[in-house]
Amino acid sequence: MAKYNQKVPQASPSNYVDGLYVKNGRLINARPDGVTGIQQAADIKRSIKNMRKVNRIADGIELAESRKQIRDLF
Repeated sequence: MAKYNQKVPQASPSNYVDGLYVKNGRLINARPDGVTGIQQAADIKRSIKNMRKVNRIADGIELAESRKQIRDLF
């Protein structure tokens, strides 16, 4: 997964252009990783699917425990 909270190195304004800057004679790419809208939508869809799966499992465990408590009463 992409690192969205990366710290951007500081460079002087004279050598900083569109996320690129010169350090020790080398061109350094400090631009953030690009994420397309399609990739963002896919990530959201995947997280929703996982959340639903976790909720189903939690509901099943809760139902089983309540049935166990009812069975113990009789």
